[in-house]
Amino acid sequence: MSDWRVRAVRASKRPFSRSVVRPVDDQPAPEHSMDPRPDQPVEPVTLERSVVDAAVYRDGLRIEAPTDLADIYRRLPDRPGTMAWIGLFRPAEAQLLEAADRFDLHELAVEDAIVAHQRPKLERYGDTLFVVLRAARYLDEAEEVDFGEIHLFVGPDFVLTVRHSQAPDLSAVRRRLEGDPELLALGPEAVLYAVLDAVVDGYAPVIAGLQHDIDEIETEVFGGDPQVSRRIYELSREVIEFQRATRPLLEIMKSLEAGFGKYGTDEELQRYLRDVADHATYAAERVDGFRQMLQNILTVNATLVSQRQNEEMKQLAEAGHAQNDEIKKISSWAAILFAPTLIGTVYGMNFEKMPELRWAFGYPFAIGLMALVCTGLYLVFKKRDWL
Repeated sequence: MSDWRVRAVRASKRPFSRSVVRPVDDQPAPEHSMDPRPDQPVEPVTLERSVVDAAVYRDGLRIEAPTDLADIYRRLPDRPGTMAWIGLFRPAEAQLLEAADRFDLHELAVEDAIVAHQRPKLERYGDTLFVVLRAARYLDEAEEVDFGEIHLFVGPDFVLTVRHSQAPDLSAVRRRLEGDPELLALGPEAVLYAVLDAVVDGYAPVIAGLQHDIDEIETEVFGGDPQVSRRIYELSREVIEFQRATRPLLEIMKSLEAGFGKYGTDEELQRYLRDVADHATYAAERVDGFRQMLQNILTVNATLVSQRQNEEMKQLAEAGHAQNDEIKKISSWAAILFAPTLIGTVYGMNFEKMPELRWAFGYPFAIGLMALVCTGLYLVFKKRDWL
């Protein structure tokens, strides 16, 4: 085995690799997520079922549909002017390594396709293009964005698509091209354009969904929803991830446009690719705007939360102040009422020998003393604003 093949096999054994040896009797499990992350295991699929579709085209027409990859490899070199388009879904390492031998694919590109989870990019290895795209779709029920990954090997007479997610539906792309033989007759670059167009068109529902979420968040922010901060954070993460999918796409389109003259790209195809570039630019600008809007919303939310906290503190302070006033009043009246009670208690002890006990003016004196003490306390508390 060559050195690069050894490296590719080793790379596939990294912790985040999803390449596995697939038993023949297993069937592909339905997907629930587009993101090829290690925490979302996928059941093995057979080698045959990994080939979603494979066909040989001439002059934009499908002339053959071989039953397996080996048949395509045998037929293609003997048919000048033809193009093979092979679509793989989460293929086994053996399939990619076999394709690398047949189509002379670069070892680094093959390793990226095996490991997956790559950033969007375009790299040229001789006369073969290696393109990585991040697809996206908006899940209405969960109100979140799901991301996927597509790898394309585009050579002079072949296109190999390695799909690591359900969306976009490349079978729809194939049907569209087969329904337009003039466009498909432009060769592998036409397939690259159609896949790019499908990925970029898939961003439109995502943009609409994110705009709807942001509108809802604005309403929740000004409505004082206590859970809105968490939703802002989660949506910000999705927007950042979406930005990582759209922003590199602009560089990919610039690189393709820079090679129009050098590689003799058809003029009509150039127009189509420029149209995709315009849509990609629009998507990237909207995503950049979403990120700025969320930052502004987060700032506004923090300000509103601070204002609400200040209002609550003010209300608590006012309530505490009012409570203190009530306590002062209660304490003052309790002290005033305590004075006559004390005097009455002293003279109610019934001792035989007490001062002024048999004095004729003892009773008026006691009453007057009580009134004097109460009046004095009232004036003192009134002066101190306790009453």
